[in-house]
Amino acid sequence: MDTQGSQLPETKPGEHPFAPYVRILGKGKRGSRSLNREEARHAMSMILKGEVEDVQLGAFLMLLRVKEETADELTGFVQAVRDQAEAPAGLEVDIDWSSYAGKRRHAPWFLFSVLLLASHGVRVFIHGAEGHTPERMYLSEVLRAFDFAPATCWAEVERQLNEHSFSYLPLARFAGNLAKMIDLRPVMGLRSPVHSLSRLINPLDAPTVLQGIFHPPYAGLHQEAGLQLGYRHIAVIRGEGGEIERNPDNTLKVFKAQRRDGMEGELTEDTWPALFERRHVKPQSLSTDHMKSVWRGETGDSYGEAAAISTAALALLESGRVNSQEAAMALAQELWESRDRNRFQ
Repeated sequence: MDTQGSQLPETKPGEHPFAPYVRILGKGKRGSRSLNREEARHAMSMILKGEVEDVQLGAFLMLLRVKEETADELTGFVQAVRDQAEAPAGLEVDIDWSSYAGKRRHAPWFLFSVLLLASHGVRVFIHGAEGHTPERMYLSEVLRAFDFAPATCWAEVERQLNEHSFSYLPLARFAGNLAKMIDLRPVMGLRSPVHSLSRLINPLDAPTVLQGIFHPPYAGLHQEAGLQLGYRHIAVIRGEGGEIERNPDNTLKVFKAQRRDGMEGELTEDTWPALFERRHVKPQSLSTDHMKSVWRGETGDSYGEAAAISTAALALLESGRVNSQEAAMALAQELWESRDRNRFQ
């Protein structure tokens, strides 16, 4: 990593090389400060290389959690992950789709959204982590129920994209130490900045980055970090359960950041109206068998179908396939109606 022109913190005699980063964050109300971008990049690089003691890592993550991460810190952290992800150059995708939350209240209907996009020739790369929060349904489990398999390496990602127009690569397969940090949530009892930065990785440089978050105040942070990372277009929503999935019972706000050739980055917002007047009652349990039945048209599920269709519509609009919400909903509905209902017998 090139750190020329930047001033990284000095290590005092006899102390661990990572100690300055803990000190910067934890030196009290008057002495502490946020990391600048290069400091954040270097600190995360050391973590990913396993050059940090466990006690240092725990202190570092929780100090960040209390302080709350800045856009500069998130940008530096993401740059460090991208530095070591070893993603192949030239592997083209249209949408970067992150899946880190898992579903608890409603089934992961966003899988159907991805299938609809793929049927329209939109190439979707998904990355995520799972198992860190009990009693949630994660993407790997659902994919296997539908006879898909998560990829295990970049070569499999390329093959799956060519065969299905989408692929899911777990974070552990390209940033193992980062995935281990997410798994610390039950140990710490709190989320850490890892849950935010992972959504921003976009390892294949997709022109459209979609993100689902749970806490609305983080939307602006993700917008700004997306601009700093040079992403062409990023759209952030408060997704159902924290995933990229629209809750059709609610008004949807979309927080965007985009760069156009020869222009400064621009932050904008968009609003989609609720699709129902009354909220649906959440199901008593989540079932992939029920999802299959809905796909085959054997069972109706007004919430699930609307979630799948409207999430696909959001992706179609944000990726530039259509130029209005009305056109996006119409195309997504058409894709749903023309789906291969015999695909998952």
